[in-house]
Amino acid sequence: MSSSEIQTLGSLLRTWRERMDPKDAGMAAGGRRRAKGLRREELAALAGVSADYIVRLEQGRFRTPSAQVVTALARALRLSDSETELLFRAANHLPPGPGTVSVEVPDAARRIVSRITGQPLAVFTADWTLLYANRLLCALFDLPSPAEAVGSNLVERTFIEGASSLIATPHGGGEVFERALVADLRLSASDLGDDPAFQTLVASVRARSPRFAALWDEGSAAPHSAMVKTVHHPVVGDLTIDCDTLMVTGSNVRIIVCSAPPGGPDAEKLDALRALVAETAVPAS
Repeated sequence: MSSSEIQTLGSLLRTWRERMDPKDAGMAAGGRRRAKGLRREELAALAGVSADYIVRLEQGRFRTPSAQVVTALARALRLSDSETELLFRAANHLPPGPGTVSVEVPDAARRIVSRITGQPLAVFTADWTLLYANRLLCALFDLPSPAEAVGSNLVERTFIEGASSLIATPHGGGEVFERALVADLRLSASDLGDDPAFQTLVASVRARSPRFAALWDEGSAAPHSAMVKTVHHPVVGDLTIDCDTLMVTGSNVRIIVCSAPPGGPDAEKLDALRALVAETAVPAS
């Protein structure tokens, strides 16, 4: 086997799958296994893809999985940083690093997300693609279910779809939010400007939105830290919330936490929405 064959995506996945002890992945040790390592269906379950998809990757019938899928595979296979970099390159992606958009929710962010309960919360990439949202945030901003909402991009929703301005009004007007979003994206470009996905997003939105193009060409760059918005909710009515941005050290993802001052009418409306979300989460008897 040549060195180039060893480095293909399919051969790498097969090698790392076969070396992994199923017990390390939490798989039952019972039953006889014809081959060592994880079964394809077990890796598929861990990575959140189909077993057929794993087969096609290993057989070389599909060679360009998304960066999100590569990240999930690396996590499922418990790859080292160097191995993860190799897997990304084999899948024709730039490996995660200072010059690329992080597409994984880091462990620190996962801990924060799991421990901040009862508040609308989301995790975004540096180009404002949604990585995670809880049910309360989706209910607040009229998004589909968290699973369906993940992958949507706030820049596109704001400048192309025009959805953001219909759902919530930033204090100071929509222009304040637009400028803050573009300035944050401009700041990210200093580190991420060579990332193909980042370049594609900026070029696409510039071509489709004269407003975005004009703001981008102004060159303003600043981190997006906090904003007050009035959400126009069809059930609980208008409520004013604080949207605060938390950055995760060692990553370029950002956590958005929404809250209302306790004891006021906005907090009561958020409580009502929280109760509604909890009610709809209970299966019908």
